[in-house]
Amino acid sequence: MKKSKRYQTAKGLVDHTKLYNLEEAIGLVKKMPLPKFDQTLEISLQLNINPKKTEQNVRGSVILPYGIGKTKRVVAIANPEKQKEAISAGADLAGGEEIVEKISHGWLDFDAVVATPDMMKIIAKVGKILGPRGLMPTPKLGTVTFQLGEAIKEIKAGKVEFKNDAGGVIHAGIGKVSFSPEQLAENVRVFVTGVIKCKPATVRGKYLKNVSICATMSPGIRINVEGISE
Repeated sequence: MKKSKRYQTAKGLVDHTKLYNLEEAIGLVKKMPLPKFDQTLEISLQLNINPKKTEQNVRGSVILPYGIGKTKRVVAIANPEKQKEAISAGADLAGGEEIVEKISHGWLDFDAVVATPDMMKIIAKVGKILGPRGLMPTPKLGTVTFQLGEAIKEIKAGKVEFKNDAGGVIHAGIGKVSFSPEQLAENVRVFVTGVIKCKPATVRGKYLKNVSICATMSPGIRINVEGISE
């Protein structure tokens, strides 16, 4: 597939043999020719893990200090009393079995799901729909809880979930290119720190093999992982 002239120009700005420090890399992203929309700054981390071993899979979440540049649509599945709490905390929709029924018929007009533990048996019916899309609520990520208000506020404030893929790589959007360099750098540091904190106990040697950032429609820039985490 032929790349656009804009992409080729951006690619020409990057020395692919070099490891950039974080501030240099962000500055380079901002120098690249921009499309007509506000791109997302994306990060990719190649981890020194064996994804075939369950105990080495990495999954967690962080709250980015400057958010991701958009407000997530949150659905809460709970009993009537907790539904009121969810709406007060900012949930876009709260309900019970009727929401599960909508999802079973293909409704997916949301970005996150939170639920109370007593509803998980019902939600399991749509696990095959939510799971592959990274939308299944789970206690590990704090999205299965009786403290719905707190969970919803965290998501609205910029909570980002992450997990490695089959190749041992974690991908995530961590802000908009229009953010200030300082805001983007802080989001990167918080995200990388969160991934490091989830390092499996059985992993030996260097945990972060490669880290790169890019804008949605721009080439990747490899960054020096030393000194990135908080």
